Amino acid sequence: MQYAWTCSCCGKQFDTLPLDWAFDAPAYWSGIPEEERAARGKISSDFCTADEHHFLRGCLPIPIIGSDDRLVWGVWVSQSADSFRRAVELFDRDPDPDEPPRFGWLNNEIRIYQPSTLSLKTNVYFQPGNNRPLIELEPTDHPLAVEQRAGITLKRVQEIVAAMMPRH
Repeated sequence: MQYAWTCSCCGKQFDTLPLDWAFDAPAYWSGIPEEERAARGKISSDFCTADEHHFLRGCLPIPIIGSDDRLVWGVWVSQSADSFRRAVELFDRDPDPDEPPRFGWLNNEIRIYQPSTLSLKTNVYFQPGNNRPLIELEPTDHPLAVEQRAGITLKRVQEIVAAMMPRH
């Protein structure tokens, strides 16, 4: 998003606001010692299986009030074996129009939110056009769920970006 702003942490000026923040792996995978990962599972940019657990990557959008843009968290969600199998089936084809959402647990810690975002309940909606699934949080009073439902201001986007950027 083209937008001039000054970071409140360091005072540096930027001319864009990054709106996509992705996690490379589910928290479960990251918790496995690196030397054990190959023996315990496998991961790609879209799917992860580790031990008896299955995860898929999706997009958790947060509307920006007064804008057509959205801040998008690229997160991992646990899936049952059946739901995971269905996700793999749909990877290269469009879901049926009446494809039901699949339940999952958010499996990333988005450090700027308290309490923890780990294990928030989600619904996973498979998307047409080979797009990553849409992740919708259960409507609770968790700050991330509230922001997904109500949207966030541009000022809040700046706060998130400043908190998530590597120290500059």
